Amino acid sequence: MTAGKRGTAPTALAEAAEQVARVAGEHAAASERTRTLHPAVVDAIRGAGFARHFVPTGYGGTGGGVLDLTRALVTVGEQCAAASWSASIVAGLSRMTGFLPEAGRARVWQDGPDALVVGSLAPVGRAVPTGDGWQLSGTWPSISVVDHCDWALFRAVVGGDPKHTRVFAVPRADFLVKDTWTTIGMCGTGSNTVVVDEVLVPEELTFPADDLLNGRPDADQPYHRIPLQGVNGLLFAAPALGAARGAYAHWSGYAGEKIRSLPAKPGGSGPSRTHYATTLARCAGELDTVELLLERVARTAEQAGGPGPLEVARNSRDCALASELLVTAVNRMFGNAGTSGQSTTSPLQRFWRDVNSAVTHVGLQFEPAALGYAALAAGQ
Repeated sequence: MTAGKRGTAPTALAEAAEQVARVAGEHAAASERTRTLHPAVVDAIRGAGFARHFVPTGYGGTGGGVLDLTRALVTVGEQCAAASWSASIVAGLSRMTGFLPEAGRARVWQDGPDALVVGSLAPVGRAVPTGDGWQLSGTWPSISVVDHCDWALFRAVVGGDPKHTRVFAVPRADFLVKDTWTTIGMCGTGSNTVVVDEVLVPEELTFPADDLLNGRPDADQPYHRIPLQGVNGLLFAAPALGAARGAYAHWSGYAGEKIRSLPAKPGGSGPSRTHYATTLARCAGELDTVELLLERVARTAEQAGGPGPLEVARNSRDCALASELLVTAVNRMFGNAGTSGQSTTSPLQRFWRDVNSAVTHVGLQFEPAALGYAALAAGQ
């Protein structure tokens, strides 16, 4: 039994995502154990074109769309949420790299469009202007896929004024990675801590953070016109949807046996057939609802001219709401899986941990998203 999927012709990325999913599923246990993606999974993500998806065609990239990426991430997440999250990170950070000046973009992609770029937009660094550019220092926690990256983007405060921040591109050789990732969910993302100590960043490798936060209305690439909030939550919600579908695929087999074997009405100490049937139907419907929400978010993000302020706020709201629906559905499945679902050998408990971990991301919190949406929707 599976929750419904929309029938669409597969794109090149969608087809490649099927192979990534197979490889990621095979190595999911190893990635969890080592707390970083297996090298074969990293190679599969790179080979599938996730890193180059938002790279402009002039640099050899795909110049792809938001909806195509969303569907591909869901596919990978059905086998391994950590791999999907990592694929999302390298795609999303490559999009951000495109805000660099031309000379900076040429440098990052000088060896091809498949450079793996990771990073953090937390403004926890500091940058001081110098004659040759900027001197950057800071410590950024939770940098996913950093063990396998070629470059990283970091946001830092400039001039000591928190209102003024810039984004800096730093090659892997210029920063230290500290092994700090010990969470119980999304283990394979290897989201360790990065330390940058007084690294000189040339002007060509930096841009104002406002360009990314607000989008560039006159940008050549449509995905550079999108304000960050219009698409950021989607990149974290799509892997979580994939993981929830993975949980459903596993749990629905267990539920199906109960539906076929139990009496229709309660009797005795255990749940009835109706209990499992209604749980299955409710969870499937919630996953389908999330899919519809996220596909609207993707279509809105990539519409001509970019989304307007209210649409940006709605996208942020929908991604946060989708995350709440996902964790509710997965928790319900896990709670109705019996002790077998809690076995460390069961993929259900991994999907359950991953979804509950993923939805804690700052970009998926409902209260700030609701406040931003309400302020615009109510005309404040």
